[in-house]
Amino acid sequence: MNFASRLRKVPFWSWVWFILGALYFVLPLFATFEFSLTWDPANPLKAYQRAFEDRDFWETFLYSNILALATIIFSILLIVPTAYWIRLRLPEARRIVEFITLMPFVVPAIVLVFGLIRIYSSSFNVPFTDIQLMQPLTNFKAGTNILIVAGYMVLAMPYMYRSVDTGMRTVDIRTLTEAAQSLGASWYVIISQIILPNIRSALLSGALLTFAIVVGEVTLASFLGVDAFGPYLFLLGQHRAYEPAALSFVSFLLTWLAMGLLQLVSGGQGQAAGAH
Repeated sequence: MNFASRLRKVPFWSWVWFILGALYFVLPLFATFEFSLTWDPANPLKAYQRAFEDRDFWETFLYSNILALATIIFSILLIVPTAYWIRLRLPEARRIVEFITLMPFVVPAIVLVFGLIRIYSSSFNVPFTDIQLMQPLTNFKAGTNILIVAGYMVLAMPYMYRSVDTGMRTVDIRTLTEAAQSLGASWYVIISQIILPNIRSALLSGALLTFAIVVGEVTLASFLGVDAFGPYLFLLGQHRAYEPAALSFVSFLLTWLAMGLLQLVSGGQGQAAGAH
């Protein structure tokens, strides 16, 4: 059956809701793009030129990308072994873990960041002594980076965990593990060389969502004093009109480009993994 035949079999109301949904997302983006071109009729791209000439834009955007990469790596290191072990040995704990991963939806980011500041902005002392155990993490840049990456991991946990868990549903975890153990594979080899390749598509989906969250996040970065892209765009929008619109449109394009690359890289992988 070719593609045209499949399109003809799609119900009429499905097309109606699809078009309405597409308009709901596309029209605001188009309005933002059109507004970004109205600064100077003689030079419609002036807002983009001014935005890209700003050194702070490149510094904050690059820094946010580094934070996003670190968040993705550490989230994978935490969530993949956890989800794998739950599906393999502790299926009864799955409801508890799912409840825990939903907590970021219940606890606002503002509560999370104030909790981090309250705990890690003071020194730790050994109980019943005056021996100082460590300096506040917020006193040095590396400590602040650790805090904000940990906060981003919490915010991205619902999306990353569910992406990984959904990917593992398409794979016969128990059979693959038993086959690998019969060949003498260690746990590290099983997870890194067998499980991870089979859930590559799910990992890419979770990584894309995590990237979008980190790059656009404002609350944690603002209160922790981090020069990230989200606070930069927020502050820029308070003083200017056209450059924030241009940068917002570019951010959407980058996200869509990442989605296209995701489909290109992971095309057909989900079906292949489910057949193993």
